[in-house]
Amino acid sequence: MLNSETLTLIADETSRIRTNIGKVLVGKEDQVEIILAAILSSGHVLVEDVPGIGKTILARSIANSLDCTFKRIQCTPDLLPSDITGIHYYDQRTGTFEFRPGPIISQIVLADEINRATPRTQSALLEAMGEHQITVDDTTIQLPSPFLVLATQNPIELEGTFPLPEAQLDRFLIRLQLGYPEEEEEEEILSRFQSEDPISTLTAVTSANQISHFQAMVTQIYVDPVLRNYIVRLARATRDHPDINLGVSPRATLGLYRCCQSLAAIRAREYVTPDEIKLLAPYTFSHRMILKSQARLRDRNPQEIISEILDKIEVPI
Repeated sequence: MLNSETLTLIADETSRIRTNIGKVLVGKEDQVEIILAAILSSGHVLVEDVPGIGKTILARSIANSLDCTFKRIQCTPDLLPSDITGIHYYDQRTGTFEFRPGPIISQIVLADEINRATPRTQSALLEAMGEHQITVDDTTIQLPSPFLVLATQNPIELEGTFPLPEAQLDRFLIRLQLGYPEEEEEEEILSRFQSEDPISTLTAVTSANQISHFQAMVTQIYVDPVLRNYIVRLARATRDHPDINLGVSPRATLGLYRCCQSLAAIRAREYVTPDEIKLLAPYTFSHRMILKSQARLRDRNPQEIISEILDKIEVPI
């Protein structure tokens, strides 16, 4: 179990990060908190929303606040795997092959409109997201720590896109939406961006090494055996539900467990409560479930089913 000093440090640092990001991104405090929980869990994030909501600004704000390197990959149908991982090229001056690293070799990677890349290119991200390493020719390259892939996709425009396969979706710890701002928030956006881009002056409030340290520490957050069983029962309920063809994997169960630990630490608690589990279950489970065709015809969706499961399964007290 974490000592109180370390727990206070994690809570204070993440609070400063949220405040710093809030200088640029208006009105998305809840989503930022969940993304920070994913980062402390060493997970990856899929943001599914329409263009212009602030996904790129979010990724850049996180990178600046954590003092991490940042690269953006604009996914298109002609993007090749080597465009992501890098290539070996022949240097005529030295007479040797040199490695030119791709954008994946960075700490924060924004894969914009990932569903526009071909399945071959999408698969190039699998090893990076799962193993924190890439293989180029016969060379294995370890990726820097912390490492976060923040991918985006537009749920409206489907023409010319390649839906992410289940194996790829399962690599994302959480999926969320930012949503349109409220009226007052949109006015605040106009005010902040009136004369300059505030992200250009955004400075770091912590370090990448500190985040890596926190990632190791949050695994010590206490989870009562009763709550562990509650998480397992939620996962098993998705596999037995009559409207679900494929329920969540054990990776999803472990992901929810780790994410709950991180969120508890962010909220300065030494232990996980049912509130964290109920909050994070829709974000960690919904994109990993495949509905039956009959359920889709009835306009059922994973979020609705998860809500039913949460209501049905008794919460341990």
